[in-house]
Amino acid sequence: MAGNFNPRTAARALARRLAVQALYRWQLNASPPAELLHEFSTDADMPRADTEYFSALVHQAIDEHARLDASLAPFLARAAAELDPVEHAVLLVASVELQHRPEVPFRVVIDEAVGIARRFGATDGYKFVNGVLDRAARAWRADER
Repeated sequence: MAGNFNPRTAARALARRLAVQALYRWQLNASPPAELLHEFSTDADMPRADTEYFSALVHQAIDEHARLDASLAPFLARAAAELDPVEHAVLLVASVELQHRPEVPFRVVIDEAVGIARRFGATDGYKFVNGVLDRAARAWRADER
């Protein structure tokens, strides 16, 4: 199984996790993306992460958060502002990827998001994230199914 390890894939997975953590932090104490990038540049995991991908995810999620929340609205039973901050951060990162990163298969986006939500979110938060992203991917990436 060790032969299947892809350093680029691992670096992107780490970038996603760090982006979710940065967006969680941003929701609790809003600050410009540059400040968050600087703050997270000293994270112990950052040297192994795809820093360009991390930066792009954080910038797009913050810059477009209102539009991303509006695009998620049809798949949510409540307003994005009422979501658990971890789940909201995961959904923002995954929305950026689903809408702006067609080179990343939707199944990878969903699997990564569910994994992060399972690790950091509420007990069953990952089930909620999975359901929302499954419906969103059907709408946003219908041609990929």
